[in-house]
Amino acid sequence: MSPELLIQGARASITLRRPEVANKLLPEDLVTLRRQIDAVNADPAVLVLTLQAVGRHFCSGYDIGEIANSQNEGSSFGEMVDAIENCRAVTIAAIQGGVFGGATDMALACDFRVGGPHSQMFMPAARLGLHFYRSGLERYVTRLGLDTAKRLFLTAEKLDAKAMQDCGFLTHLSRDEDIAAELQRLQTTLSGMAPLALLGMKQHLNAIARGRADAAAIDAAVQATIASADLQEGGAAWSEKREPQFTGR
Repeated sequence: MSPELLIQGARASITLRRPEVANKLLPEDLVTLRRQIDAVNADPAVLVLTLQAVGRHFCSGYDIGEIANSQNEGSSFGEMVDAIENCRAVTIAAIQGGVFGGATDMALACDFRVGGPHSQMFMPAARLGLHFYRSGLERYVTRLGLDTAKRLFLTAEKLDAKAMQDCGFLTHLSRDEDIAAELQRLQTTLSGMAPLALLGMKQHLNAIARGRADAAAIDAAVQATIASADLQEGGAAWSEKREPQFTGR
């Protein structure tokens, strides 16, 4: 079954639905996922997007038998993952089990990665004879560091949940086998933030990591929040010791 998009107010989810093959991705999924990201980008109410999956594993990556069809310009695997990184909403990967191959880059493209005791990962590109695409290599280096990127790409070493957290792949690690509670806490935290600040800083932090910071755009974003009703509401709520009610204006 194709990935399923669900939008509920400030929160959206994309669910991978092929548990019988550890949620392996097929060529048609690349187009579907791009369209779903576009739909999230077009809905200003959505603040948080969660990539999740049914079954034991998050995703086993791209179907190796279709690898030649994953590099077509305009519909490549890397372009799909870049769309996830560039999503307007803050993104979370819910990694309840294994994440392998190209799916590790999908997860790295997300702003947060939540795992549990059974999470594990490995990148078998060198073992398969495949040179990974540029933006994926850049993501590994900018988010995990050069030494970790070499360790994972060049040795195809498998990491358990603790090692995934230690190297920075997992941003949150649940002690429970069911990661739902940890995931919900993060979703609630993010969706309660002021939209202009939340989404603006997500965008510019990613640009800084890529060496593409736009000083004028950052200054404009700062000024927009200073002039916003949300900043006034945030200050009032802080003084009154209550939860703020942000409107995104």
